[in-house]
Amino acid sequence: MSTVFSKSECLQHYIWGDDCHGWVFVDTGALSIKQELMPPDTAEQLHYHEYATQFFYILNGRAKFTVNGEVIELREHQAIQINPMEQHFIANHQNTDLEFMVHSYPSINNDRVNIEPGKN
Repeated sequence: MSTVFSKSECLQHYIWGDDCHGWVFVDTGALSIKQELMPPDTAEQLHYHEYATQFFYILNGRAKFTVNGEVIELREHQAIQINPMEQHFIANHQNTDLEFMVHSYPSINNDRVNIEPGKN
């Protein structure tokens, strides 16, 4: 049977970083699908995943990714794939919210290594 998903009926809502929000739609060992919202002038910490590949799709706003030291800016309806072991983070330097979907395969549960500032 098919399943219909909405943010109000997702598996889990969580808050991360500086008042950023996430909604979990699918979370199995093989796959994680989330929608996330980053308010203006927010960023996550530099990190990598040992096993997971991540696919980010921008719904609204502009995202600035740093991947292995390279800065890549994405607009609405653009996407980027981040491969295992690639050091990365996403930032919203705009004055509007940034909303995106992120698919991780396998799931990133217990597969995130944060990099302390100045240690990359």
